[in-house]
Amino acid sequence: MAPPTPRLVIPIDLKKKPWEQKLPLHNRWHPEIPPVTEIKTGEMFRIEMVDWTAGAIQDNNSAIDVKTVDLSTVHYLSGPIRVVDTDGNPAEPGDLLAVEICNLGPFPGDEWGFTAIFDRENGGGFLTDHFPRATKAIWYFEGIYAYSPHIPGVRFPGLVHPGIIGTAPSKELLNIWNERERKLEETGPQSLKLCEVLHSRPLANLPSTKGCILGKIQDGTPDWNRIANEAARTIPGRENGGNCDIKNLSRGSKIYLPVFVEGANLSTGDMHFSQGDGEVSFCGAIEMSGFLELKCEILRNGMKEYLTPMGPTPLHVNPIFEIGPMEPRFSEWLVFEGISVDESGQQHYLDASVAYKRAVLNAIDYLSKFGYSKEQVYLLLSCCPCEGRISGIVDAPNAVATLAIPTAIFDQDIRPKVNKVPLGPRLMRNPGIPQCTYDGNLPITKNPLLHQQGSSCNMDASS
Repeated sequence: MAPPTPRLVIPIDLKKKPWEQKLPLHNRWHPEIPPVTEIKTGEMFRIEMVDWTAGAIQDNNSAIDVKTVDLSTVHYLSGPIRVVDTDGNPAEPGDLLAVEICNLGPFPGDEWGFTAIFDRENGGGFLTDHFPRATKAIWYFEGIYAYSPHIPGVRFPGLVHPGIIGTAPSKELLNIWNERERKLEETGPQSLKLCEVLHSRPLANLPSTKGCILGKIQDGTPDWNRIANEAARTIPGRENGGNCDIKNLSRGSKIYLPVFVEGANLSTGDMHFSQGDGEVSFCGAIEMSGFLELKCEILRNGMKEYLTPMGPTPLHVNPIFEIGPMEPRFSEWLVFEGISVDESGQQHYLDASVAYKRAVLNAIDYLSKFGYSKEQVYLLLSCCPCEGRISGIVDAPNAVATLAIPTAIFDQDIRPKVNKVPLGPRLMRNPGIPQCTYDGNLPITKNPLLHQQGSSCNMDASS
């Protein structure tokens, strides 16, 4: 007998606001955000999701929506979902929740997505000191493939995945998050040398009532203000899973999530059609609305049996991810290396972040020789199926990171060759990429050698 159609447990109407949905969405982590539905282990169920901005970014040729987007409202998540076993007993703290991704895809009738660079004063990104201007590329889907009129000459298969999937924290774990992140935000700029090289700010997004959506808990009720002032933002991945942005979590994958509250209170969102390792532009995958079809199992006492705390409490654990068999098949790659020496020539000790930044900058500069602007390449490397690696982390003083780009996604040969680099038939620079001016006064990082050779006001020479 054919298996039953997955039960739709969270429907979405893209014409409605997140708080107007039949089952309201939420954009914070807190143990007191009540579940909106319940599922049993073993049943397959379907969740629908808005894109992470809930439609704030539009399919058009302007980047003003990226420049002005209200980031206090993200990410909008579907859930929480209470998980019980077949006897009706809920998942309990200390259990592991095994979540299998059975099927997923774009929201039917909404088959497009976007990749963006945030303005440096509003979000920034990994290379925000090089690329401070809000910029956007729109992508359209043809079956499993994506293409963009804003980055011509590339086409690649997507590996659809949820950027966020996680369980609710306990109150104790929430307090741990808020304490350590507040300390980082207050003391980090003065104490961390890496802040001189990586310029995204703030260092941590602390709890805030601005833009807060708490699902069934309505603004103006007695508990709303207290919970909103405690609830953690969804920006980083943490012990509960959350915003891990693992691009290979597609069909056939399993996520083993720690359970911290009764019922687990599973939430998910931030659907991606495709993403490069690191999602370097921050709004860096091909962001889209979508659906997930999942199945859950409860591993009783699984945290103690399978997870080893790496910290001062039993709560300092991390999920386990089992990658599924579905992924694009590429056989030829061009690999760019980076070492832990920053753009000023300063040596850093085994710093993988500096090394990866250098690898990405090397790739951007190289690919800009083939007819692209550097902003186009930055967006492309953030969302195409490129592979980031820590290749060396022991050979002092240099960490070595690599970025591998599949050559088949381009319609021209991008390898070094004896003859002069040719421009492809469609790969002339595209002056029409949606982009805004940068109106701030923070300094833009320049490649010192290129800065000596060219104009300091040429944005494309900024790295």
